[in-house]
Amino acid sequence: MAQAMANGKISGGGEFTTSCHDFLKSKYGFNNCLLTNSCTAALEMAAILIDINPGDEVIMPSYTFVSTANAFVLRGAKIVFADSNPRHPNIDVETLEELITPKTKAIVAVHYAGNACNMETLLALANKHNLYIIEDAAQAIDGYYTFTDGTRKPLGSIGHLAAFSFHDTKNIISGEGGLLVINDEKFIERAEIIWEKGTDRSKFIRGETASYGWVDIGSSFLPSELTAAFLLAQLEQIEKIQNKRLSIWNHYNNLFANSNFETPNIPTYSSNNAQMYYIVLDSIQQRINIIEHCKKNHINTAFHYLTLHKSHYYNTQHDGRELPICTRFANGLLRLPLYYDLGLEEVEYIVKTIVELV
Repeated sequence: MAQAMANGKISGGGEFTTSCHDFLKSKYGFNNCLLTNSCTAALEMAAILIDINPGDEVIMPSYTFVSTANAFVLRGAKIVFADSNPRHPNIDVETLEELITPKTKAIVAVHYAGNACNMETLLALANKHNLYIIEDAAQAIDGYYTFTDGTRKPLGSIGHLAAFSFHDTKNIISGEGGLLVINDEKFIERAEIIWEKGTDRSKFIRGETASYGWVDIGSSFLPSELTAAFLLAQLEQIEKIQNKRLSIWNHYNNLFANSNFETPNIPTYSSNNAQMYYIVLDSIQQRINIIEHCKKNHINTAFHYLTLHKSHYYNTQHDGRELPICTRFANGLLRLPLYYDLGLEEVEYIVKTIVELV
């Protein structure tokens, strides 16, 4: 960050932004990528790029953060919510084909807790019905999907577009921050224009045009060089960070192994990037009891998403289908502390505190 200031440029699109792009493309094989102010911003760019218009339908899980839906609602889309898989919070791909109509334009695959959705099934649906696949990979940095033929690909490199988050609750952070990954070649040039407020400024900077002007819609999606510099330092330590987080995650899982709690179920096709550790409880009241008990013992736990199909804003626009699995996760899932500086003895204290209450 000191170097960014010494360079005399702290607005977006400079040396550290380019270094982050190069690092991510090299490590994960992304076709192209652009740093953004947030994952929300990256999703909004994705909605523009696939030309979402009023009346278009976008399928996504109800168990997700509001940004997943907002990005497409802002363009006029109708959101068609899907249920979660009975064994984990990701979208239940087996229920999706019946939701597809002639108005469906895209499916958003949210890799909850960094665990992969069933991408092969989603890609088959996309090919069959001519749909876009958008990966909401907010929690999925350094996550991987293994195809049935043994091919292993990073999450975010599989769909047409993908969005990552570097919010300070994630594995790799920059306070606020995100990334749009562009895997489909046809979107690369326009993505850069949208990123630069709808102008061809990037071409001008590269000397590809004598001047730049307004050529498309867009917004101010670039983060500052200070944000990019902070992020680059994190990316350079990603293996160290991931190894530590995995040791914490595994310690939790070993300690809960003989308990009666439902613990994370990671599909065989997914890696584990240790984004979070959670347990699933039997009821809202049991969760309230554990949260209060933990708080008294100086442990900060949190429940996660509420179902979007029952939200105050969208419940009247939902088609009325019951989505019982995502409701179960919304009512019962409890996130436990997991961050780089968390000690293994502290993990033991957390688990002991929870188990003793039951």
